[in-house]
Amino acid sequence: MAQQSTKRPLKIIAGADSFGCNLKDVLVSQLRALNIQVEDLGTDKYYSVGEEIGRRVSQAADDLAVGTRGLVACGTGVGVAIFANKFPGVYAATCLNPDEARNARSINNCNVLAVSGMNTTPEVASDVLKTFLETPFKSPCPASGSNPWPDEIDQFLENSANEMNKIGTPKPVESSSDCHLCSLVKSREFNAVDIMPGGSISIVRESPTSAFVRFTAGSVEPAHHHTFGHDLVVLKGSKRVWNLSKGEKYDLGIGDYLFTPAGDVHRVKYFEDTEFFIKWEGQWDLFLDEDHAAANAAIDKEKEN
Repeated sequence: MAQQSTKRPLKIIAGADSFGCNLKDVLVSQLRALNIQVEDLGTDKYYSVGEEIGRRVSQAADDLAVGTRGLVACGTGVGVAIFANKFPGVYAATCLNPDEARNARSINNCNVLAVSGMNTTPEVASDVLKTFLETPFKSPCPASGSNPWPDEIDQFLENSANEMNKIGTPKPVESSSDCHLCSLVKSREFNAVDIMPGGSISIVRESPTSAFVRFTAGSVEPAHHHTFGHDLVVLKGSKRVWNLSKGEKYDLGIGDYLFTPAGDVHRVKYFEDTEFFIKWEGQWDLFLDEDHAAANAAIDKEKEN
């Protein structure tokens, strides 16, 4: 019944922090009992869970084959919602009872349900989830007196869906206002990096060397190191860098800078189509410390933890 409320097959991406994990597990079991596809990301810090699920729901917004929503849980349900909402097209709402879920779906087209592991019983949360799944956008809800919306409100809600989708998306800029690096990269030819599927490079100069590098969304650079330290600046997209030598992790977006010392072993995951400018001393070299299968397994294992 729940999946009949949407024209596309439904997929739920779920995650929680340590205060919400037990409630999340109950709701994941409920979803699977309804034969709804669930990707359970497990337990992490509340802001990391909110970020990861918000990013994935945002990226899946244009998928015409599957309707993707999120389920997040923390102690209050507020923290995970805050960080999920940092991505365009994500409308996360903390719902403590079914009426709040019905309002959030009807008025706000909520696509990420946030629940409170400390303040909501499993029985109430089950009803909240059921309401979230079965309530269409613009349907009668407590805010409408449980009656159909008047024509003028119905039209407002219809228009608001398109306008809300634009919030958070980059606005077009005039070419004259582009940064100098972005202007330089536009007309350059890129050559595939065979050792790194999904990657391509355009060398600007050699010894000392500088280059523009591109990676497609979902690409992974297995753990590797260089005989040189290198500086990079992200021009487009987003990526995560694990410095395995130092045991540190960096999430980089547009404008972010990172220096990696010579010999430091590092692994990289690209969340979006990404471009960056990189420079280093000497000739370009690269030494793999693992293969792609090992890299993907390590990244998946971190998600489970």
